[in-house]
Amino acid sequence: MMNFDFHNPTRIVFGPGTIAQLDRRVPANARVLLLYGGASAQTNGTLDEVRRALGQRDVQEFGGIEPNPTYETLMRAVALVRAERRDFLLAVGGGSIIDGSKFVAAAADFEGDPWQILESEGRSVHRALPLGCVLTLPATGSEMNNAAVVTRQATQTKLVFMSPHVFPAFSILDPTKTFTLPARQVANGVADAFTHVMEQYLTHPAGGLVQDRLAEGLLQLLIEIGPRTLAEPENETLRANLMWSATLALNGLIGAGVPQDWATHVVGHELTALHGIDHARTLAIVLPSMLQVRREAKRAKLLQYAERVWGLAGGTEDQRIDQAIAHTRAFFEQLGIPTRLSAYGLGAEEIEKVVAQLAAHGMTQLGERQDVTLDVSRAVLLASL
Repeated sequence: MMNFDFHNPTRIVFGPGTIAQLDRRVPANARVLLLYGGASAQTNGTLDEVRRALGQRDVQEFGGIEPNPTYETLMRAVALVRAERRDFLLAVGGGSIIDGSKFVAAAADFEGDPWQILESEGRSVHRALPLGCVLTLPATGSEMNNAAVVTRQATQTKLVFMSPHVFPAFSILDPTKTFTLPARQVANGVADAFTHVMEQYLTHPAGGLVQDRLAEGLLQLLIEIGPRTLAEPENETLRANLMWSATLALNGLIGAGVPQDWATHVVGHELTALHGIDHARTLAIVLPSMLQVRREAKRAKLLQYAERVWGLAGGTEDQRIDQAIAHTRAFFEQLGIPTRLSAYGLGAEEIEKVVAQLAAHGMTQLGERQDVTLDVSRAVLLASL
């Protein structure tokens, strides 16, 4: 029997033209800090649209949040919030901007060293500033969850924290704002969403029949529309469905009451921290090898995945598993994402560095059964060469 409490207080405002609703969603007397990343939100007109919607509110801006947001940059935003007495945060961008803004929201009134927020995985967070989001890049689901990932450059440490206090109050999702995204970012978004579903679905049977079917539907949809969203960048229907599927992939619904893995993400985080590889691309490197190395522990779900998602019915069980893993790798490659470490200039000599980072961060018992030891992670990385 499953036992879970699904709670998600984020209001989603979805569709073209919805940025104008900021005037209704942000308190009229709010002292707003607008957070964003690089130049894309400025050049495509999204920031100007946000500024117009905010009207005469007291607004300050903080740009330059990185694709993998760093503690060092975010602490400058925290200092600005404190000095200028900002009381409402508005994140404009993709998951990295939203993740970074969640950290700023939690750290702004935090007593003690804000790095404790990450070291405690969010357990030390007891309050946070209110946060709203304008999503421009569908990928991480951060717009409708309570998790964030932050990197500390000084130590090459990438950690996750979660807190009910950092759920966005609202998130505006306008799929037309994705039309001008570079193909690389769109492909990354598809791979990120796909892997989020896999981390919650491809574990072991646990009676979550509804969650299984929801997850399989999302996987099939991403397989169907992923390449098409790259080929038809201004197809609003495709972009809307990509945006919504990425949100549903990590808003807690399909993971409620079922075992979850996340070993692929943990190993991928170390690759990003050490080598700066895009987060989604590390997932595409690690996931197929993770499934191969752990195929016996995941056998039942791999066979279900093979049949229900890829339509594989013939041959032996092992042949179907081999084909399902091969199809997964080929899907990422079809998106233009290389799935081998060698494609990123990394060889066997780098593997022990990644394993050492996993050990240093206590990531020695990963996965749904905590059986992904350092030796298993090493084997996965070797299989990824």
